[in-house]
Amino acid sequence: MLRNNLGNHSDSKTEDGSVFSQTEHNIVATYLIVAGIISILGNIVVLGIFIKYKELRTPTSAIIINLAVTDIGVSSVGYPMSAASDLYGSWKFGYAGCQIYAGLNIFFGMASIGLLTVVAMDRYRTICRPDAGRRMTTNTYISMILGAWINGLFWALMPIIGWASYAPDPTGATCTINWRKNDVSFVSFTMTVIAINFIVPLTVMFYCYYHVTRSIKCHTTSRCPEHLSRDWADQVDVTKMSVIMILMFLVAWSPYSIVCLWASFGDPRKIPPSMAIIAPLFAKSSTFYNPCIYVVANKKFRRAMFAMFQCQTHQTMPVMSFLPMDVPQNPLTAEGI
Repeated sequence: MLRNNLGNHSDSKTEDGSVFSQTEHNIVATYLIVAGIISILGNIVVLGIFIKYKELRTPTSAIIINLAVTDIGVSSVGYPMSAASDLYGSWKFGYAGCQIYAGLNIFFGMASIGLLTVVAMDRYRTICRPDAGRRMTTNTYISMILGAWINGLFWALMPIIGWASYAPDPTGATCTINWRKNDVSFVSFTMTVIAINFIVPLTVMFYCYYHVTRSIKCHTTSRCPEHLSRDWADQVDVTKMSVIMILMFLVAWSPYSIVCLWASFGDPRKIPPSMAIIAPLFAKSSTFYNPCIYVVANKKFRRAMFAMFQCQTHQTMPVMSFLPMDVPQNPLTAEGI
């Protein structure tokens, strides 16, 4: 049975092989169902805005569109399988289902982290290096976005072909990296993933947003060069939104990274089952908070959303700098002149 891979917690497991009671499984299932519905609906709204307003389909908007696709992918595949297993009391999709479920979650999760890094780079080049930002072509954006997807695919396939492995976690109702099998393969895989998909993205994000913040401060104190004089009210709004995204990225992925590091350098048998399930749940929360951040932190995105709900056309609302991650436009070209 797959649940034999759960480690040496057999003395505390229930008869179905889980360390949790059915009531605790039901609580987790309820969370997954609610979070999945919020995520799918929220990200569908994000996609709907870009579908309805064609003028918003810029190369930069492709980053947000792809980010929404990754969130929908996890919500529509991962959440239902995990919720169904929790309601059942143990993993119910077999070995193949475990590999597919865990692989897709890693795939979409790593792609999402890559896309958030691309967002940070876009903010940096737009605000701090506007001349370089204007030279970015559609192919440049496609290459960066494709790189994020390829990176996700690579790390999702590695455990399937033998570098580490996928197995049910201590709850017995979901699958992830088999961190209870603390061998050389797992440790090398975990450390490489944390370095490439956590430490490096965070370093890039902090670097980008640090310089973005300095540029904005420079402008507000009137000590900045002329080329920074743009629609700064919108740019500050976008930057605040981006900073919230990176903070939530830390909140979502730090617990999972801590569990993996604990399993790598400590005794994985001593990891509390509650922490083992909370960590991946926090990581999955990234699928539904991004649309919430757009709405709460960016007034122009709110305007777009309300316009869509009120069935307004693009002629009814202004579109200049409308896109949360839009590259600053020339005022004359924005007016169609």
